[in-house]
Amino acid sequence: MIAEKIQALKRQKGAVILAHYYTSAEVQSVADFLGDSLALSIKAKEIDAPVILFAGVNFMAETAKVLCPEKKVLIPVPEAGCSLAESCDAKDFGEFISRYPGHKVVSYVNTSVGVKALTDVCCTSTNALKVVKSIPADQPIIFGPDRNLGAYIQKLTGRDNMVIWDGACDVHEKFSLEKILALKAEHPMAKVVVHPECPASIVEVADYTGSTAGILEYCGQSDAKEFIVVTESGILVEMEKRHPDKKFIPAPAVHEAPCNECRYMKMITLENILACLENESPEIILDEKTRQAAAKAIENMVAIR
Repeated sequence: MIAEKIQALKRQKGAVILAHYYTSAEVQSVADFLGDSLALSIKAKEIDAPVILFAGVNFMAETAKVLCPEKKVLIPVPEAGCSLAESCDAKDFGEFISRYPGHKVVSYVNTSVGVKALTDVCCTSTNALKVVKSIPADQPIIFGPDRNLGAYIQKLTGRDNMVIWDGACDVHEKFSLEKILALKAEHPMAKVVVHPECPASIVEVADYTGSTAGILEYCGQSDAKEFIVVTESGILVEMEKRHPDKKFIPAPAVHEAPCNECRYMKMITLENILACLENESPEIILDEKTRQAAAKAIENMVAIR
């Protein structure tokens, strides 16, 4: 059995598997830790293990390597990218920054290490509001790469001195407002929980808007028994595990499923995890100067209380 072989190799090599909530149920089942991208990268730094296998997309494994350069960080599928990260090329972003001198650069953690290296302070969907509020109101900001998260934060803060890069996540862009409202009519007691990478029209109908970790927490604390979940459907695995007494309904996309799934996350399988552990490859290798610059942007975020 592949899962048993993976567990044996982990023990043999002193390896730990980190898996994102958006991976498949079978991948999540062999993970030592589940979480969102930044929480897993911080976990990679904290744990005492020489080998980290990151069951997630490329930028997540890069972030783990940025934070713990002394460890071997493996990624089963290097070509598993991220539509949001890919919407912001580092060279193009650098040219964009040059057009706005004097702006402080805030970048979502869902970016390449090259973009992070151009950034003053990173943010996550959980702390983006706190990060932006920590910057003096008269200080102009460049926010990238997610236009929906940027617009959401701009609306909450009322800051008209934010310039927002025009990028987006394919999955969160494709949810259907019409179908969500129809689901709400069928389940009038259900709470609508939405990731802020969704367009404003979707966020406006939410009972709660937040990161994957925030959505999980909200569903656990709420007295509601039904939830319409407007983010990548892989999170339902953890939701149902934690709260078997509650019903979680994946929000439909404009087109039929699997449009509410991240095609990149689903590229990760038990088979390629096993091969990655056996070969200790592919491994994340970063240019040290770039890594240090990216680390500074992440450290600046962590320093904000």
